[in-house]
Formats: sequence, C-alpha cells, structure tokens
Amino acid sequence: MAFNRPLLRTSYAEDAAILPTAFQKGAVGIALLLLSAMALDVPIVSAIPKFLLGNTWLSPFNNMLIFCVAALGINILVGVTGQVSLGHSFFMGVGAYAAVLLGGDGSGGLACVPFHAQLGLLERTTRCGLALPIWIWLPAAGLAAAAVGILVSPVAVRVRGLYLAIVTVGLVFIGQHIGVMLPEFAGDAESGRRWPPLEFRLWRRNDGNEDNPLINFSEDGTWFGFLELSDSQKSFFFLLGVVLFATVLAKNLMRSRTGRALQAIRDRDVAAEVMGVPEREYKRLGFAISSAYAGVGGALFAVNLSRVGPPEWSLLLAVDFIAILLIGGAGTIAGTLMGTFFVELLPDFVERLTESQSEAAEGSGVGGAIARFLLTDGSRNDFGPIATSAQAFGWPLPVPLWNFVIYGVLIVVFLIAEPLGLFGIWLRIRNYWKGWPFSY
Repeated sequence: MAFNRPLLRTSYAEDAAILPTAFQKGAVGIALLLLSAMALDVPIVSAIPKFLLGNTWLSPFNNMLIFCVAALGINILVGVTGQVSLGHSFFMGVGAYAAVLLGGDGSGGLACVPFHAQLGLLERTTRCGLALPIWIWLPAAGLAAAAVGILVSPVAVRVRGLYLAIVTVGLVFIGQHIGVMLPEFAGDAESGRRWPPLEFRLWRRNDGNEDNPLINFSEDGTWFGFLELSDSQKSFFFLLGVVLFATVLAKNLMRSRTGRALQAIRDRDVAAEVMGVPEREYKRLGFAISSAYAGVGGALFAVNLSRVGPPEWSLLLAVDFIAILLIGGAGTIAGTLMGTFFVELLPDFVERLTESQSEAAEGSGVGGAIARFLLTDGSRNDFGPIATSAQAFGWPLPVPLWNFVIYGVLIVVFLIAEPLGLFGIWLRIRNYWKGWPFSY
C-alpha cells in the first residue's frame, strides 16, 4: 500500500524525470493537442482564441512563442544562476544581425552596399548576406550571441547585484549606438532592414522569386504533399517545435550537474565555491547559454517582424523579460512559459476587450453604462480613465500606456504577495487539491 502514496518515487530516474507524474504528461499532451487544433482551425477549439484575441490571433501567438525561447534564456541566467541582467535585448540584437548577415539577400555577399530604392522612394536599405538556409543561420545566431556573451562575461562576473544590472544596461545602449552608426549592416534607424523569411529547405533557392511559400516540405506548397496550411500556420508549428526543443534543453540543463552547480551559486555562491564549484567558470557558462537562447529568439523575432531597426533592441524589451520572470516565476521552466503566455498576450487581450467595450458603450443597459464610465473618446464630457483615441501622454491614458500600468501593478503585487508568481499560485492550488479535505 505504501507504493500508492502520491508523489512517492522509488528511483533516481523517477525523481529526475522531465514529467514525473501522469498528470503532467497528460496536461502537456492535452496542451499540445489543443494548440495544434487551434492552429489547424478546428471550429470548436479555434473559437476560444478568436473570441479573446480576434481573427488574427495567430500573429500574437507566434510572437508569444518567440518570446518563450528568449525568456527561457533569461531564466537560466537570472532564475537559475542568480545573476541580474537587463541586457537580454542586446544579445537578441546580436543574434538577429548574425542571422541577417548569413541568411539575408545574397546579391551583395557580405560587402554590404547601400542603395536607394526605386519608384522615387528615399528609403535607404542594404543588400548583403550569404543567403544560407535556416538550418544554418538560426543556430549560427545563437552561437554568435553566445560568443559575444563569453567576451563580455569576464567583466560581468566580477560584479553582482545592482552593479551587474548597470553593466548589462550599458550593453543595451552600446548595441543601439553601434546599430545606428552602421546603417550598412543594420539599415536605417527608423525602418531597419529586411530579414530572411522562414524558408525551411535543404538549401535556399536564390531565383528572385519573392513569393516562395514559408516552411514547405514539398514543391506544391503543402506539407508532405497532403496538408495545406497558411503561412501563419506553418510559422506557428515551426515555432512550436523550436519552443519544445528549447524547453527540453533547458529542463535537461537544470537536471544535470551543470544545472545543479548553477543553482548552488544562486543559493549561496560562497558555499558553492567552498564545495568545489568554480564560480566564475560556471557564471561565464550561464551567461553564454543565456546569450545563445537570446540570439535564437532575436533572430526569430526579427524574422517575424520582417523589418526591424536598431531602436527595437531597447531597454524596454529587456524589461519585458524581467516582467515575465517576476510574474511567471523565476527559476522554473513552467513559470517562465506561463509568464510569457500571460505577459505577451495580455496587451492583445486588453485591446480586444477595449474594442468590445467601445461597441457596448453605444448600447443601453448596465453593460453600456459601465463601458461609458470606463471609456472616453475625447468628444464627450465624461471622465473615463481609458482613452480610445491615440494620444501619447495625459489623462485619460490610451490602451498601450495602460498595459505598462498593469505590468507595474502586477510586478509589485507578485513581489509582495507571491514571489513565485503564477507558478507559486499553481503550487498552492495543487497542494490544496492534494490535501483536500484536510488543511494540513
């Protein structure tokens, strides 16, 4: 009867398993099944994201999956190793520019020659790159960011806490300045330059055809000859596969000897060094691994946006990842994924909710009264806190600024009430359910 106790593990393999319980295996399987059904536009399942995010829900989901990859990297550095970093966007930019130099338009090779677009446009753009396929430029983006991370890590590992945060903030401003000073590589500061599309072939064709379908496995535009998908759907499944691969790697790292050494440094670095853990070497390794994740995420982020300028790799982008860790739960894989899901989809959900409330404000009843109380378009003599018209500053605040307010409030609330974030809330629910009806 003792072997029927919940969470009883009788071997090290059971204790170190990625998904040790049947519930976790089932939950992951159901989640993947639901995501696949939504992407394939199964009517009943796809109605849920369409109701919350509109008919273009695949675009924010693809962006969320990209941020999952980069967030797993910052979790290794901040949550696992315990190093405070605000320079994640810098390493994302390094990976993105490595990707565009290797996979971009190959008409000019690596000798980037600026030219002016035709049709009377004054846009300054570049044609440079080796036109290599994605299975070369995407891993190379991670390796390039890891190499830069190793170069700057000797300086970073000598400081800690607030001083390390200031050092990494400096990297962000240095990267933006270099991008602006090198328009031949980064493009114009305003419009940036184009990134290679997500073409998954054995070797990229350079036939001048801009209408090549994305991520095909056959020449007729279908997957394996029988499944016809849109470009957004193909990108979704490809990004989902990248996230699964990155998640398994991060989980295996945390289970390995290296991961345990990184966590020992996080918990008590002096004690870890006394026990024989070389602190600086492992901090440098954690920095490199985190930078590699950031490089891959930055390359995918730039490809997803198609055109990115140097100002995009800003301090605000780095703060987004800190919000993801604090809201989701630093040091945990599940918390990082939950935090990314919440933080990246929240703005789209708020925008969708505001649009629905704007429509309800034209009606009558309790719902219309609440909508008119909350919203204002500037033409009525009301005092709604949410402005439906675009404005930069002042009261009432537009929806984009309200997203920042929501982030700030959530960070404060989670730091005070639940330091483990959404993952901590899940632990409370799980423990209560397992102990019910007892309170101990």
